Amino acid sequence: MRKLMNKAQMEMVKVIIKGRAILAGNSGEGMVDSAVKILISIVIGALLLAGLYALFGDVILFSSLRNHDRDCYA
Repeated sequence: MRKLMNKAQMEMVKVIIKGRAILAGNSGEGMVDSAVKILISIVIGALLLAGLYALFGDVILFSSLRNHDRDCYA
């Protein structure tokens, strides 16, 4: 009986050690950092574009396209 208890205790210690090693590992940390950087850059870009539209109106992207359409179909 004592032998069985010692064996079970050793298996539990092995599981705990493996769990700690997995939790202490940082193998997927680079992916999370990259995802956060991409999301931050998208948000900053959207804010910058919204600020430019608020500052200049419709002059930024679509003015030449609208003028071209007006010249062709008017």
